Amino acid sequence: MREISFRNDILPLKDKLYRLALRITFDSAEAEDIVQDTMIRVWNKRDEWTQFDSIEAYCLTVARNLAIDRSQKLESQNVELTPETQEMPDTLTPDRAYEQDEQLRLVHHLINELPEKQRTIVQLRDIEGKSYKEIADVLQLTEEQVKVNLFRARQRIKLKYSEIDNYGL
Repeated sequence: MREISFRNDILPLKDKLYRLALRITFDSAEAEDIVQDTMIRVWNKRDEWTQFDSIEAYCLTVARNLAIDRSQKLESQNVELTPETQEMPDTLTPDRAYEQDEQLRLVHHLINELPEKQRTIVQLRDIEGKSYKEIADVLQLTEEQVKVNLFRARQRIKLKYSEIDNYGL
């Protein structure tokens, strides 16, 4: 077992934790608070770090649980992500950039309409690039449940996107 360093192993996770918290709470300030609380909780458990299989999975689990608790308390509503959370390449023509921006907004909107579990799985798999096993550990599900939920989420997004793109609904 290697030595775990807060500065080298845990602090670099803050962006991933923020994106996960933002995907659950839809509130930038709330997501920042969740990241800070996660870091404090992880620091307070520093004596137990060597017992964890993956410190990253532990951090993501803590952040996810805090975000869910806070969203349920505040009964937050689904709102669209703000433009500053979206990345856009600079080499596009203005009309293509606008088209991609609209497509990205639509996909974000469709993701935001998913149930919380599916939304979290899509965030962890497609945006964060986590493996099925890592997601299963974080969400306390089997890998098969993760795959099924991810498939259903993608199918739902694809169906709704096609309806809107083809028929303007």
